[in-house]
Amino acid sequence: MPSENELSEEAARLHSRLSALGWPMETCRLYAPLTLEINRLKKEKNAVILAHSYQTPDIIYGVADFTGDSYGLSLQAKKTSANTIIFSGVRFMAETAKILNPDKRVYVPSLEAGCSLADAISAKDLRELKRKHPGAPVVCYVNTSAEVKAESDVCCTSANAAKIIKSFPEKEIIFVPDEFMAKNLERETGKKLISWSARCVVHQDFDRGKIQAVKERFPGIKVLAHSECPPAVAQAADMVGGTTDMERYVKGSDAPSFMLVTECGLSDRLRSENSGKEFVGMCSLCPYMKKNSLSQILELLQKPAKEKEITIPASVAAKAKKALDRMFELS
Repeated sequence: MPSENELSEEAARLHSRLSALGWPMETCRLYAPLTLEINRLKKEKNAVILAHSYQTPDIIYGVADFTGDSYGLSLQAKKTSANTIIFSGVRFMAETAKILNPDKRVYVPSLEAGCSLADAISAKDLRELKRKHPGAPVVCYVNTSAEVKAESDVCCTSANAAKIIKSFPEKEIIFVPDEFMAKNLERETGKKLISWSARCVVHQDFDRGKIQAVKERFPGIKVLAHSECPPAVAQAADMVGGTTDMERYVKGSDAPSFMLVTECGLSDRLRSENSGKEFVGMCSLCPYMKKNSLSQILELLQKPAKEKEITIPASVAAKAKKALDRMFELS
């Protein structure tokens, strides 16, 4: 059992990061026993916790060893010396970590942490698309299953998609599965992208009219939109890209205020880490990302559940790794 002094110090540590988000000390005190025990167990068991920026603040600031987007966390997964990886994100991210670390145990806290994009296309679907467009290179967004990655020439993230697409000499490229992202990338790369009928539940319903209204109300505000947003929204934004692109833009900008057109978790994170900068709300919660919790992470560390361990057939993992390795090479 932690001492009273340990609990007080942990609550103060949490409050120093979460007070900017409106978390009172009393709430931080309630979370302190959980975060203390998780941080103790992960050291004892040589485990590392990777948390996507869309996770809740208690996970990001309480127990995560590394926080970022899919690409950044993929790099951390490659570098880690831990025996166990707990990926507090969604399943396709944990699969990516497993592909890059075949000898490590990789877990996802919640079995319900799926993804509307990854769940929308299967390997069979992609094989049929390839049959209809012979010779077209296949670029798959990281928001796909291991089986779809195994059918692709190269993987990409929102941060490096344009660069990777431009690296191909072909004018026509299969890009799956996000149809909005494909349209945004067509405009940026000048390529014809053959996509799939899939959209991100977080980004599909954002509205251009709200952006224009906010710009009129807050002169000088910078609007940053995720590349999974509808094209009309992307065209109304000052910057379009991934979560790391937004983070970099905010930190390097002198603008007084920002609106992040993406998942609410990123707005919370950047509000906490950029004091003195104002963030105007226009975000949406990801129902899948929010399935993970501190209690689930603690349960995994106490008694790893076999059904939550990521396993991928060796033949699929080998092919998917080629697509991921190509991504690292090109970016």
